Amino acid sequence: MSAAPRAAEPQACGGVLMVRPAHFGANPETAGSNFFQSAAPGDQDVPARAAREFDALATALAAAGIRVIEIAGAAGDALPDEVFPNNWLSLHADGTAVLYPLLAPNRRRERRADVLDTLRSQRIFEARRVVDLTALEQRGVYLEGTGSLVLDRAGRVAYACLSPRTHPQALAELGRELDYTLVPFAAADARGRAIYHTNVLLAIGTRFAALCSQAVAPPQRAALVERLAAGGRDVVDLSFEQLHSFAGNVLELASGRGPVIALSKTALESLDAAQRRTLESHGELVAADIATIERFGGGSVRCMLCEIPQ
Repeated sequence: MSAAPRAAEPQACGGVLMVRPAHFGANPETAGSNFFQSAAPGDQDVPARAAREFDALATALAAAGIRVIEIAGAAGDALPDEVFPNNWLSLHADGTAVLYPLLAPNRRRERRADVLDTLRSQRIFEARRVVDLTALEQRGVYLEGTGSLVLDRAGRVAYACLSPRTHPQALAELGRELDYTLVPFAAADARGRAIYHTNVLLAIGTRFAALCSQAVAPPQRAALVERLAAGGRDVVDLSFEQLHSFAGNVLELASGRGPVIALSKTALESLDAAQRRTLESHGELVAADIATIERFGGGSVRCMLCEIPQ
């Protein structure tokens, strides 16, 4: 399959796809590589709390002028992480949809053909080309969507910290298919553990970036910061503590009244005054309390949103 033609793409999308979880909970199959998960299975109230948090985020985004497309979770299947659809699907302005290879076997069942069918039938997104990378799972090669990737959509650059869930072979194939320049790097937390997803330490907006630079391997750190700043972006440097508060897991969106920066209450409260002013200068901060999803799922607001180009 030939690469997609290089084309302009806005950084911020005006719509998001969200999957309302039917059976949310801690996932033992992902706990080994996701040290943001800090709770064990067994709390009977967790699914109900997660559903309320999902509704609160969807409502807040809609009130801010973002088009929110809600898909019901798989009622007949226990998929504890289905609230994070960005790991198996990304959508692009040229009509491309990408299906990604996932590490955990129980997460692979989250991929649903009916989701793309719904987007087509409701004329929300017409997938004119589907790039299916899922066969890479048979080789033990993974790339978990816009968790593994942080995209500079306008510049067609994909940033990725390598980890058990982000393999260079899959990254290279994605770059060929989408005609993206690739910027792989190594990153670890304060205890030296590989960070499982790039989108917990890096976010890229139209005119800003948020990065926990301390997490980036020292030989690559200065070049990465310089590259982000070279595009004219304000770089908000995050601490390890803010990293663990999901301050890097934010997403710029586009509403009719201007840019929106979606984040969790945990992330917002971790920012200092200067960091918050910088982000507010680039968009309206829209926050929701999703503490249960963060604690049990090990992901935050950005992880819950699959962007829909419009």
